[in-house]
Amino acid sequence: MKIVVDAMGGDYAPAEIVAGAVEAVKELGIEVILVGEEEAVNRELSVHQAEKLPISVVHAPEIIGMGEPPAVALRKKRNSSIVIATKLVKEGAGDAVVSAGSTGAAMGAALLGLGRIKGIHRPAIASVIPTIKGFTLLLDVGANAESEPQNLQQFAVMGNIYSSKILGAKNPKVGLLNIGEEETKGTPLYLEAYRLIKETESINFIGNIEGRGITGGVADVVVCDGFVGNVVLKFGEGLAGDLMSMIKEELTKNFFAKIGAAMVFSQAKGLKKRIDYAEYGGAPLLGVNGVCIISHGSSHARAIKNAIRVAKECVDTKVVTLIKESIGKNLNQDG
Repeated sequence: MKIVVDAMGGDYAPAEIVAGAVEAVKELGIEVILVGEEEAVNRELSVHQAEKLPISVVHAPEIIGMGEPPAVALRKKRNSSIVIATKLVKEGAGDAVVSAGSTGAAMGAALLGLGRIKGIHRPAIASVIPTIKGFTLLLDVGANAESEPQNLQQFAVMGNIYSSKILGAKNPKVGLLNIGEEETKGTPLYLEAYRLIKETESINFIGNIEGRGITGGVADVVVCDGFVGNVVLKFGEGLAGDLMSMIKEELTKNFFAKIGAAMVFSQAKGLKKRIDYAEYGGAPLLGVNGVCIISHGSSHARAIKNAIRVAKECVDTKVVTLIKESIGKNLNQDG
C-alpha cells in the first residue's frame, strides 16, 4: 500500500511531516510518497537516515498557503504539493492522500481530482471527538458552511459506515445535533433532516441530541452542518487545552499544592492523551471518490503518523466502496 503525503502542508512542514511519514513507514509496513519541494524534503529525510526505507519523493515546486483563497490558488498553482499529491491517487500511483495544509485546498483538490461518489451531493469532514465513554464521530466539521436536509442525511449514512468499519462501533447510535431533544425543535433545515434520517432504514437513529450530549457519549455519530460542526470542534479543542492549563495553575499556587500536583499529573497522562487531537491523526473527507485525510494545520510528527494510519485503515476496510454501496441502497441519487 502506498500513501501519498503532502509534505509541504501544515505549520511545521516539511520537517514534522517527513518525521511523521518516517514513523508511519516503520510502524505500519506501508510505502509513502512525499510530495513537495524535492531538495527540502530530501534534506529532512537525510536527518532520519531514511535512505533504505520505502519512501519516495515527487517534486512539487508550488505551495498553497493557509491564507490563500482555495479556489483561486488551485487554478493558479496546478503544480502545488496538494494538487500533485491528489493527482497521484487519481492516477493509481497511490492509495490515499494525507495533508495538513489548507483544508479548503485539500477539499478542493479532492473534489477536482477524485470527484464525488455518485449520489453524494456534498462531502463531509468527519472528526473523532473524545467522550466519557470513548469517542464519537462528528460530521460535518467544516467542509460545508451551508447544507441542505439531504446533505445531513447523507452525512448520517457516511458517518454510520465510518463509525462501524473504522471505529468499531456495533450498530452505531446516530444523533442529530440540535437545540433540544424534541422532534419539533430546530430550524427548517434540521426539522427536515430529522425526518429524512429517521426514514433511512440502515441507520440506528436516536433523534436529536444537545451539545452536552456529545462529550457525554450519547451517540456514536453526531450529525450537523459544517458551520456548526467547525464551531463545536474548535470550541472543544480550546476548552480541553485551557482546562488543563487552569487545573495546572490552580494546583501549583503554593508549595503543598505543588506536591499534590505532582501526584495528580502523574496519573493524568491518560487523560491528556485522550483529549490530544494528535492521537486521532486526521479527519477523513467522506463522500469523495477516494481516500483523503485532512490533518490539523499544527500537526507534529505523531499526528501525521496517526493520520497516515487512518488513511491505511480506510483503504484496508474499503470505506469508499462501502459508502458507494450504501448510497445506492438508501438514498436518492438525483445529484
